[in-house]
Amino acid sequence: MEIFKIVALALSGSLLIFGGLTRIIDPVKNYMKGTGIKIENEVNNLSEARGVSALMTLGGIIMLLGIFIPMMAMTSHVVAILILMGFGFGRSLSFVLDGKPNKLLVTGLVSELVLGTLNIISLIFLLLVFLQT
Repeated sequence: MEIFKIVALALSGSLLIFGGLTRIIDPVKNYMKGTGIKIENEVNNLSEARGVSALMTLGGIIMLLGIFIPMMAMTSHVVAILILMGFGFGRSLSFVLDGKPNKLLVTGLVSELVLGTLNIISLIFLLLVFLQT
């Protein structure tokens, strides 16, 4: 089960750190490249894009810390679940209310839901082990 936890946190954290950092560095270029979304080079758009990207990056760091600091594992999984399932829920709601987005965004939705589910399973096992001690 330890390997499962490590893989769930490593994939989740790495994905969010990579995606977040690239969008912090150059949101205009990297939103377009990664999702097909065109962000105008306007201060308010850039502020919003970088704000969400910083949240993704810092959340990813917390996830990776859970691999190396056992006392943080539970917190890391909770953060992963909140961020990934939050994005997944929001994208799913948009899918229903607004229509089907492009293929890249659907892939993002599936990835977020899969990784969020892996983290839920890991958290459940962590809680079971915790309750047995």
